[in-house]
Amino acid sequence: MSCTLRLSFPTHAFESSRKTRSTGRATQTQTQSPRHFHILCLASKPKLEEGEDADHVRGEGQPQVILVERYGNGTTKRYFLDEESQLQTFLEEHSLVTNGFQDLHASDTGLLWLPETVKDFILPAGFPGSVSDDYFQYMLLQFPTNVTAWICHTLVTSSLLKAVGVGSFSGTTAAASAAAIRWVSKDGLGAVGRLLIGGWFGNLFDDDPKQWRMYADFIGSAGSIFDLSTALYPAYFLPLASLGNLAKAVARGLKDPSNRVIQNHFAISGNLGEVAAKEEVWEVAAQLLGLALGILILETPGLVKAYPVLVLTWMSMRLLHLWLRYQSLSVLQFDTINLKRARMLVKSHVLHATVPGCVACNREEKFLSWQRFMKPRITFGVSLEEMVVGTKSVSTVKALLKLYANEQYILFVNQLYGDFEVFVSFKVGATSMSVLRSVWQTYWLHENWDNSDNVFPQLAQSILQMEDRFEDFIEQLNRAGWDMHKINLRVPKDITIDDSGPV
Repeated sequence: MSCTLRLSFPTHAFESSRKTRSTGRATQTQTQSPRHFHILCLASKPKLEEGEDADHVRGEGQPQVILVERYGNGTTKRYFLDEESQLQTFLEEHSLVTNGFQDLHASDTGLLWLPETVKDFILPAGFPGSVSDDYFQYMLLQFPTNVTAWICHTLVTSSLLKAVGVGSFSGTTAAASAAAIRWVSKDGLGAVGRLLIGGWFGNLFDDDPKQWRMYADFIGSAGSIFDLSTALYPAYFLPLASLGNLAKAVARGLKDPSNRVIQNHFAISGNLGEVAAKEEVWEVAAQLLGLALGILILETPGLVKAYPVLVLTWMSMRLLHLWLRYQSLSVLQFDTINLKRARMLVKSHVLHATVPGCVACNREEKFLSWQRFMKPRITFGVSLEEMVVGTKSVSTVKALLKLYANEQYILFVNQLYGDFEVFVSFKVGATSMSVLRSVWQTYWLHENWDNSDNVFPQLAQSILQMEDRFEDFIEQLNRAGWDMHKINLRVPKDITIDDSGPV
């Protein structure tokens, strides 16, 4: 199998390729002149004998490989020592990614021809192992089913518009058809929003459904503002209504998956269908009552003609709606551990040697906050080169590998900025428990950090503390009622470290 090899020989080890990093309060930029060159060539991998390791094919006298970084696109980067014991990198870009288990199943469903980016967009993460065997065939049949449904919708829309008078005065259906095309085009633009949300953000809803359900209402409110503006600018009805539909479609793309996660949380007896059906009963009853009250408001003398009063009434109802939505989400009591709840639980254990129960933790959870603005700041899934930028020391890398030999991650404190921040790289085989352990170590370091330049004694001490106290942390989580089988802490798959080689 052919591959592309790129050799990078920096003058100084570990000059980060990412020169700009954004912090919570400011953006700092480092400017450095280029100090390396690349050699790009095509080569064929030597044929290995059975049981022979690829690193041994290099032969004696070849550079010593310290570790290998593996990227989600199949590229690997080898860190090695040259003849002068300087740390260098060797980038290998595969023209064909072979991930045995995944590609085997992908070939079973005839998807080898499909680009990885498209697979990630239309299929769940971990497909096919993450879904049942009948998933793909069902989706293949659902697609033409939905196509025919929307063809029917387009045709029916034309008839409805004609029935309410569009085109009836011309004596032909041309005006009704043209209006239907414009109306359906508006719906189509809105559907693009749902397409993008489902394709790009589908893996977010299981982790934090409360946050995304609330954001759906915020975005839906913005879409309603565009709809209200059509009365002021009737000549721009189509673009305004299309933008409103786009915003509301994005909101629906956030709402529906979040609702399904919430319904699954309610269905503790496996009665998800019944829970969803009963929620529909509540929703339809509320819809009928809301429509009736809305009609009564519209029948109020002077309200329809007084546009400012109409807008003020809408704004009052919408603000009340958002407040009620927030209150309803606040009462949810998830027993799963996502990153926000993990932070709260770990902080309580590090400071007080106790963990809150599900009710108390969910009540105090600030589910609208963004992870990037939470303290201490944790950046997951960074490359080793970025992690140790500024140290330029082979001994630093070897010390990190030795320090975290028994962990499935490597954690290092970012010393280039004033605020406390840690970088975490995950090894091949890391799990959600590895993420939880890295969070515990982060909070212990944050509470005991002394701002000294000598980082390793503090890292070593934090690992000793974690080894001594983490088991108690897990036991307390079990006693407090947290579901340890549902730890929604995702391991970034873009970059993983393989340190199985010689050190």
